[in-house]
Amino acid sequence: MAGPSLRPHVHWAQRHRELYLRVELSDVQHPDITITDNVLRFRAQGHGAKGDNIYEFEIEFLEPVEPKPVCRVTQRQLNITVQKKESNWWERLTKQEKRPLFLAPDFDRWLDESDAEMELREKEEEKINKMKIESRVPKDPFKHLKKGYLVMYNLVQFLGFSWIFVNMTVRLFILGKDSFYDTFHTIADMMYFCQTLALMEIMNSLIGLVRSPLLTTVLQLFGRNFVLFVILGTLEEMQSKPVVFFIFYFWSIIELFRYPYYMLSCIGIEWKPLTWLRYTAWIPLYPLGGLSEAVAVVQSIPIFSETGKFSLGLPNPLNVTIQFSFLLQLYLIALFLGVFVNFRHLYKQRKQHLGPKKRKMK
Repeated sequence: MAGPSLRPHVHWAQRHRELYLRVELSDVQHPDITITDNVLRFRAQGHGAKGDNIYEFEIEFLEPVEPKPVCRVTQRQLNITVQKKESNWWERLTKQEKRPLFLAPDFDRWLDESDAEMELREKEEEKINKMKIESRVPKDPFKHLKKGYLVMYNLVQFLGFSWIFVNMTVRLFILGKDSFYDTFHTIADMMYFCQTLALMEIMNSLIGLVRSPLLTTVLQLFGRNFVLFVILGTLEEMQSKPVVFFIFYFWSIIELFRYPYYMLSCIGIEWKPLTWLRYTAWIPLYPLGGLSEAVAVVQSIPIFSETGKFSLGLPNPLNVTIQFSFLLQLYLIALFLGVFVNFRHLYKQRKQHLGPKKRKMK
C-alpha cells in the first residue's frame, strides 16, 4: 500500500500580473495541477524531503486568479506560473493570514512592490522603444512582389534541374553506358536554359534580394558556364565524351536540394530533412562535380592546341601567339582555388545551420 501523501516545500514570488510557485520536487511524474474556485490543488509523484512519495498541497489565493496555470517540469524542480485576474500587488499569497508551514518566499525571484513597479515600467518603456524603432523603419511596398519573384525563380530552376536528373536517370537505366555518349545532345538545351537563368542570382545578390555572398555566387556561375558554353558548347569533339554525363548529373543532384530549400525559405517554411540534405549532400557532390569539370578541361586542352581555337595572336613586332590551351592550364589552378573558396563557404553555412545549438542559461 502507498504511504500517506506529504507536502513538498513550495517557494513563491509575485509580479503585478503573475504569481510564481517553485515546488521542491525532483523527478516529478504525472503532476496533477488544477485551479477551482480560486484554489490551486497539486498532486504528484516525486522525490522530495521525505524521499520518493506522493506529495500534494492546496493554496487558496488571496484574490481571483485565472483558472489555467502554466507548469514547467525540470529534473530538479517544478515551476508553476499563475496569472492574476487583475494587475495589482498582493500583501500576501493566501487568503488565510497565517502562512502555511510548507510555503516560503522565493528569494531568487523576490521583489518588493517598488522594485516590481520599476521592472514593469522598464518593460513597458522597452516595448514602447521597440515600437518606435519599428515605426521608423520604412516598410517595403514591394516585399510580397520580391518574395513572389524568388519563389517562382527557385521553382522554375527546381523543375528544370528535376527534368535533367529524371531524364538522365531514365536513359541510364534503359541504355546503360551508351547514354554517356549522347548526353550533351539530349540535355544541353535545358542545361543552357537553367544556367543562363542562373545569372539572375548575381543580380539578386547585388541588389540585396538574397544574402548570398557575391564572390562565391560569381565563382560558381562563372565556373559552370565556362565549362558549359566554352569547353563543351564550342567543341563538338567534347560533346560525345562520357565526362559530360557526370558533369550534368552532379550539377543537377546538387540543385535538387538547393532550389526547393530556398523556395520554402522564402515563405518561412523549414523542412528539417531538406535542410540536412541541402547542407550535407554537397560534401561528396561538390568535389566530384569540380573533379568532373577539371577532367573536361584537361581533355579539351589538346583539342584547343591542335585547332588553335580562341588563341590570340599579338601584332608585330612581338609576333607572339597566346595559346588558349595555356590559359586553360591557368584556369585549372583557378578552378581548384574556386572549389576551395566555395567549399569553405559551404562548410561555414553547414556549421551555422546544423551545428550544435548553444543552450541558454536559466
